[in-house]
Amino acid sequence: MAEKLQPPRGTQDLVGDDYRRHAHIIETAQRIAENFGYESIATPIFESTSVFKRTIGETSDIVGKEMYTFEDRGGEELTLRPEGTAGVIRAVISNGLTQNMPLKLIYNGPMFRYERPQLGRRRQFHQLGVECLGVAHPYVDVETIALGVQILKALGLFDQTVLEINTIGDIASRQAYRQALVDYFTPYKDKLSLDSQDRLVRNPLRILDSKDAGDQAIIVEAPEFENYLNDISRDFFAQVCAGLDQLAIPYKSNRRLVRGLDYYNHTAFEFVTTDLGAQGTVLAGGRYDGLMSQMGGPETPGVGWALGIERLALLLDSLTDQPRPIAIIPVGETAFADCFALAMKLREAGCTADIAYSGNVGKRLKRANKINAQVAVMIGDDELANQQAIIKNLDSGDQKTVAISEVFEYLSN
Repeated sequence: MAEKLQPPRGTQDLVGDDYRRHAHIIETAQRIAENFGYESIATPIFESTSVFKRTIGETSDIVGKEMYTFEDRGGEELTLRPEGTAGVIRAVISNGLTQNMPLKLIYNGPMFRYERPQLGRRRQFHQLGVECLGVAHPYVDVETIALGVQILKALGLFDQTVLEINTIGDIASRQAYRQALVDYFTPYKDKLSLDSQDRLVRNPLRILDSKDAGDQAIIVEAPEFENYLNDISRDFFAQVCAGLDQLAIPYKSNRRLVRGLDYYNHTAFEFVTTDLGAQGTVLAGGRYDGLMSQMGGPETPGVGWALGIERLALLLDSLTDQPRPIAIIPVGETAFADCFALAMKLREAGCTADIAYSGNVGKRLKRANKINAQVAVMIGDDELANQQAIIKNLDSGDQKTVAISEVFEYLSN
């Protein structure tokens, strides 16, 4: 018996309502982002591995444990993208767009990480993200967050989320805080998980992200970042909060919300929900003024976010506003040509029309109901001889005889 083929573990086929939800999220976000001046960009789904090692960092779990990396036939090491920002910044540099600042770019597509599949977390998943490059003003952070708010509201999901926000300060503040964490965690080194012991040397801020129960018990008393912020960092964050207040965007301060990579600075934020279990973050972002220069480009401020399409799709209700088709039912081969011409005329006018190609009248009407058709247009030999068509309302069951030459106008009305 032949093996039953299935999608690879951690992936899914998008069909029917699943596909419609994904498309609805993308179309909604792109429409609203255009109002904010964003332009679409698409980058390859695989990049040179160095693009991600240089940006995400070789000490991160993504690079160390989760990336799909392979060597192609030419001996080049390539990686399926685990996130979108690095590829967008690479594209900006590669295409000489650093001379066109400021830039507002929006992207979407599949990302890939090898991790244990669970609700809202897959090995191939889809993200939509925005990157605003070339502006250092704190109100750009506010604007970027406000874009996320408008998208979530348009999807009807804003009330299911909470905006959590924090400042991770400028470079000077981060260096001071880093040393404070090293001083705090060093006496507990033997009690930390192996991952956190490694992070203590390489990137102590990432210990705060640990999900290990033993680590979390130690983290509770760790120094607060707030105590190590300089005046520049405090003022920047105060302006961001003032901008959110001005727009009446509610938010919650989360002092444990950090970004472990060195190119992140100032604002960090997440929209989280309690309706998806452990995978509660549906949109996350922050400021990354050091990323462009780390990738070989000029010093360029940047801020952006990415949303998880699968996670938002899980929160969406079934989409019920799909256009209902018109079922065209030829009764016998003689009427087929006229039915086909009518269907094409309806489609050219922007209507959704479906032709029933086979089966008796009963089966063809069952198909019409299955595709949720609003009306069925039936033409058989007798109708053709009289140049008439039977139009049946599939909701009420009422039917009417109309001249074939008037069917298009009748349906249009």
